[in-house]
Amino acid sequence: MDSTWWVLIAGAAAAGFVQGLSGFAFGLVATSIWAWWLPPQLVAPMSVFGALTGQLVAFVTQRRPMQWPRLAPLLLGGLCGLPLGVWLLPRLDAATFQLGVGLMLAVWCPVMLLSSRIPHITGGGRAADTAVGLAGGVTGAIGGFTGPLPTLWCTLRGWDKDTLRGVIQNFNLVMLAVTFTSYVITGIVKPAMVPQLAVVAAVLLVPVLLGARLYAGISQEAFKRVVLTLLACTGVALLGRGLHQLL
Repeated sequence: MDSTWWVLIAGAAAAGFVQGLSGFAFGLVATSIWAWWLPPQLVAPMSVFGALTGQLVAFVTQRRPMQWPRLAPLLLGGLCGLPLGVWLLPRLDAATFQLGVGLMLAVWCPVMLLSSRIPHITGGGRAADTAVGLAGGVTGAIGGFTGPLPTLWCTLRGWDKDTLRGVIQNFNLVMLAVTFTSYVITGIVKPAMVPQLAVVAAVLLVPVLLGARLYAGISQEAFKRVVLTLLACTGVALLGRGLHQLL
């Protein structure tokens, strides 16, 4: 077994545990590990597939209402942004991918940590929600990051916890399913990747369930802060590596 398999296993296990315990960030955690050694054309399908598997587990065990009035604009934008992300993915090199992932982690994680102190955004209406969904569709297709931007936006909107979870869980589930289907149709997912996809699915299931069992005994907010802080540090490191390679 070469190093690629061990990197896949480590990323899937760590991301699965975080997903089960906190309910978010499979793609962010997995990619923060995989982006150091694997090409974006492999990272993206593995990240999308792993995040989709985790969302399916969450959907079965913690089903949330669809929240259609607030979900619809985000989904419309996401489905429009998806083709652009699918088009960009084969054209990304490793340095550009690391730079993009690092920038997202370095910016998104600190803002999420400070989101409770930032004034709520009330303007923009459904057009703004659609634009954020579009950005989520692009980033989702590139690396499985369907959730970060919409989650941040919904938080800044001041939506209550149940509404936010209902919107984001169902947005992620739909977008990840459509993204992975588009990967298969366009040939981004190749037959040779099937064993790797199977390993990712098998490895993440136990950590997801273990994290879910530990959820009741650990402060979700404290764990979320630790994860976001670590991801922000990883983002800064990836930024440095990506800039070094580009320069």
